[in-house]
Amino acid sequence: MSGKPNVQRDRQLSIPASALSCVCDAIAEDAVAVVPDFVSASVIQGLALEARRRDAAGEFRPARVGRGERRVERSDVRGDRTLWLDEWAPAQAEFALWSAFARLRVALNRATLLGLFGFEGHYALYPPGGFYRRHRDRFRDDDLRVLSCVLYLNYDWSPGDGGALRIFLDAGETRDVLPIAGTLVCFRSERYEHEVLPAKRERLAVTGWFLRRE
Repeated sequence: MSGKPNVQRDRQLSIPASALSCVCDAIAEDAVAVVPDFVSASVIQGLALEARRRDAAGEFRPARVGRGERRVERSDVRGDRTLWLDEWAPAQAEFALWSAFARLRVALNRATLLGLFGFEGHYALYPPGGFYRRHRDRFRDDDLRVLSCVLYLNYDWSPGDGGALRIFLDAGETRDVLPIAGTLVCFRSERYEHEVLPAKRERLAVTGWFLRRE
């Protein structure tokens, strides 16, 4: 998330100051941030169309678990297909996404002094019935991932569609977040276990992580 911004594209992106403050305040308190309408409907629509276009072109791959040479497909653990985002060669629809996360990174560093350095992420597409078992986003031998972020791209989602992100809080409590278009979820990667519950329809999101410097 570096380089010279495109002024024309930046004018098309408006993130309410209240949305940035909501994320920063929650992370400062080691809590979970859930922010509806983090970016505009036009940005969400563009990302959803781009993801589905590239999935139809066969660019998505079955997701894996683990890292390095130990990465394997485990359909009993997760059932999504993914496509990694490329910061240096973004599609037209993705410029606003990179700009949004760049602004959020700057705001978080000012508010929390976490020293966030970069961002990595991918599209995640779950077919009907797809799930992801309970897990944490930080690997045992790698602490680069500091904050986990999910931006949902699903319009007209209702509670009956399922597919919630279930976050495991303290004292056995949980919080379920429906994958409604425009909603951003952000939390500390090492702190919260979570899972994706099965949905009755296709479920699409951008999932990523703010990283510390190696």
